[in-house]
Amino acid sequence: MIFRNATVWTQNGFAKQDAIFDGGVLSFSNSQIAPASASEMPVFSNCLILPGFCDVHVHLREPGFCYKETVASGTASAARGGYTAICSMPNLNPVPDSRVHLDVQLAAIRKDARIAVYPYGSLTVNEAGEEMADLDGMAADAIAFSDDGKGVQNEEMMRDLMLRAKKLGKMVVAHCEDNSLLHGGYIHDGTYAKEHGHRGICSESEWGPIARDLKLAKETGCAYHVCHISTKESVDLIRAAKAEGVNVTCETAPHYLVLCDEDLQEDGRFKMNPPLRSAADRDALIAGILDGTIDMIATDHAPHSQEEKSRGLEGSAFGIVGLETAFPIMYTEFVKTGKMTLERLVELMCINPRKRFGISSDIGFTVWDVEKAYAINPDDFASLGRATPFEGREVFGENLLTVYNGSVAYRRNEEE
Repeated sequence: MIFRNATVWTQNGFAKQDAIFDGGVLSFSNSQIAPASASEMPVFSNCLILPGFCDVHVHLREPGFCYKETVASGTASAARGGYTAICSMPNLNPVPDSRVHLDVQLAAIRKDARIAVYPYGSLTVNEAGEEMADLDGMAADAIAFSDDGKGVQNEEMMRDLMLRAKKLGKMVVAHCEDNSLLHGGYIHDGTYAKEHGHRGICSESEWGPIARDLKLAKETGCAYHVCHISTKESVDLIRAAKAEGVNVTCETAPHYLVLCDEDLQEDGRFKMNPPLRSAADRDALIAGILDGTIDMIATDHAPHSQEEKSRGLEGSAFGIVGLETAFPIMYTEFVKTGKMTLERLVELMCINPRKRFGISSDIGFTVWDVEKAYAINPDDFASLGRATPFEGREVFGENLLTVYNGSVAYRRNEEE
């Protein structure tokens, strides 16, 4: 594949160069003469060559729920989305709460992963919040510790977890949710819920536990990362904590930056946890992305079967897929509109997550035709999951190639 007049990410910013991909190697024309076979290679113009993306919040569903997703299908989806590194969440069966249970997931990763996969260990046994998991036994191979999908309800338990994680040099990655405030809710407690007779999830169920944990992180000195923030109060709390020197980072997802509860439809593809919040929350998240309060974009890629997502807002499972839409959505809605620089998007999707989680940055790259416009079609996904609120949305950005560790993880031509 030959890339003419490509925009290439370098340590000094973007540069215009020609590039050739041949034999698993990307070479630039000013450093290597084109091979003799170049005349037979497909030629692409004005492409974007970026370091491989990194998503610290992905549900691969294996072991335990392979009808939703597998390591093979999930990493194929990630590669198609331009990712060369992902962190897999621990709400599995068995839950990776011990060395033995973590090894089950590691075996599946070694067998079928197309890209780098870094598994989490759980914070508590079976993610039940009652007994500390075997953090010591998992520390060597767990990227960090999380009970994602469930909030740690007990403050003393969270304090003990932070102290143990700090001793092990590991980060606590928190799904922040106060169960006592949920009251059976399943979408945001806002205008749409009231007008359509739905039970709502209040914002305090998220920001209340964040406030508690930030206090504990300051007290213990533990490295702390907040999953998928969705409220304006969460942004404010984390911004203030950073100003105080608390060792905290956070993520949000593209759907919280682009959509709000005014966009809801009576369809399971609009149901995720946390839910789509108000327009004011969305605007606060955008401000947090632009001023550096929010450190990274994660997808919270959470595939389910078609049947599980076909029961409307009330009955469907929480979760949507996002690995194959994240870059096109962010590029279209923020870079192409001038709201965000391309450099900032690379920081959010590659540089910052790798730096915070200690993941190598020199193991892959991805090539995009950002002039290509199309409508998002879930039937084209490599993921087994199909539920996305962005179905039918017009975007720019088609992935041509993802290379991880010298091997092709995804190539558009191979799909045709």
